[in-house]
Amino acid sequence: MHINPSYLHIIYAIIIGYLLGSIPFALVIGKLFYHTDVRESGSGNLGGTNAGRVLGKKVGVLVIILDASKVILASWLVSLFDQQATIWAGLAAAFGHCYPIFAGFRGGKAVATMFGFLISTAIFTFKNPMLLIIPLVVFIIVLLLFRMVSLASIITAISSTIVILCLTDSAAIQTASFLLTVLVIVRHSSNIKRIVDGTESKISFGKKKV
Repeated sequence: MHINPSYLHIIYAIIIGYLLGSIPFALVIGKLFYHTDVRESGSGNLGGTNAGRVLGKKVGVLVIILDASKVILASWLVSLFDQQATIWAGLAAAFGHCYPIFAGFRGGKAVATMFGFLISTAIFTFKNPMLLIIPLVVFIIVLLLFRMVSLASIITAISSTIVILCLTDSAAIQTASFLLTVLVIVRHSSNIKRIVDGTESKISFGKKKV
């Protein structure tokens, strides 16, 4: 049976993206250097925010960078043979981060990987920096106003899809962005409940948390 090469490229992209996205940097760093499973503390997820909460801010920042980088790496590798397939590599990496095969399918909440997706889309797929800059500005503004990473992440995910709808005419990237936004919202379902209840934790920007 003959398979269209473009479909094969998408399959390769999804496999590469998912496997790289499944690398649980928070878990690896926690166990190797701190003898701690970050999934057993804080919010219990493998994202940078929880890693920073459990292991310290520097580790949290490092995990965020590494989590975004694995999406960028996946997209770059796929761009070597199919530029359009980078979209699916990025999306698959985000799903791999949330449901990692190397960590019992218990992962993060797709925030860093969302930014990795936007970076790779802006660089490898469309070469349009506004696809990253606008959502990043939205994230910073919402974070400064409300001091909730979860709320900033959700609003940024929604705004990124709107930006992509406005700035591109690609059904593939629009679909992938919508699916990624749904993923971010689903992974933040418990945060949404706490936001509604007024019990969601806030960051302090160096001052005492209230």
